[in-house]
Amino acid sequence: MRERLRAVDANLLLALHALLEERNLTRAGERMSMSQPAMSGALTRLRKHFDDELLVRVGRGFELSPLAERLRPEVEEAVEAAEALLGNQREFDPESSNRRFTVSMSEYAMTVLAEPLTRLLAEQAPGCSIALDAVDVAPTHFETQLMRRDLIIGPLGFDFPGRRQPVFTDHLVCVVARGNPRVVDGHLGLDDLREMPHAVAAFGAAGDRKRPLEVVLEQSGLVDRSVMVQVTSLLTLPFAVSGTEMCAFVPARLARRCLDVLGLEIAATNLEAVQITEAAHWHVRRENEPAVVWLRRLLYDVAVSVEDELSAV
Repeated sequence: MRERLRAVDANLLLALHALLEERNLTRAGERMSMSQPAMSGALTRLRKHFDDELLVRVGRGFELSPLAERLRPEVEEAVEAAEALLGNQREFDPESSNRRFTVSMSEYAMTVLAEPLTRLLAEQAPGCSIALDAVDVAPTHFETQLMRRDLIIGPLGFDFPGRRQPVFTDHLVCVVARGNPRVVDGHLGLDDLREMPHAVAAFGAAGDRKRPLEVVLEQSGLVDRSVMVQVTSLLTLPFAVSGTEMCAFVPARLARRCLDVLGLEIAATNLEAVQITEAAHWHVRRENEPAVVWLRRLLYDVAVSVEDELSAV
């Protein structure tokens, strides 16, 4: 058994871990800083070692073999044990590192954070880069996505797994096309909100859990509002409302950017204010990873500057 173990490159454990999590040669290679041919070679050796395909092609992607599914928790445990023993505490030097960070964000959070985050990253870690993509994952897959990213930034209140820290806050405002006849002295009554058509955005990662706005609407007796348009992104809501008789509730920061461009106005309502908080989430095994700890500190600096810029809308 020991002879067999000596014949195996210990680095294959990390390659196996990346392959089982990513289920994709290119992404696993990027994570390991290996070319796709090198990662393919690692997979070939792992297949020979376990006498199993491990990754089985299905259509244009891969799925884990039954053996790979059984190995997955054991491999994760082994990697965590190795990190604890050998120290995943390598110092992170932002001035000399060429680390490529991976961060998923809600599209709305991206409009708020992408510019200041990338600007500060360029200033403090000029050799590093960051890959940003949108959070669009079913609740049951969120933890898997969390393992594949340094950070995921999304709203609080949906019991997402992992560690978390608030990043910035906002509140929802009701936007309508400028000159909407239902708006009287800048105000919409509850009857108007009940009768007029609404545009709403779906948030797939929330699952079946009610969003804060839905709770407030129900508390105000607006259970059966008329939804005319449903979109998949908060960013498109102002465009859907522009030039129509609809209303939509959007974050104040987003509304402020769209009022003049799209001919919109904010209508006051009698609804209880709906506060939202976007937070950074990370997997527990990245809790003490130096590079990710540094990234969270950088994000904190960004959050402070973003909060300072917020003014009442």
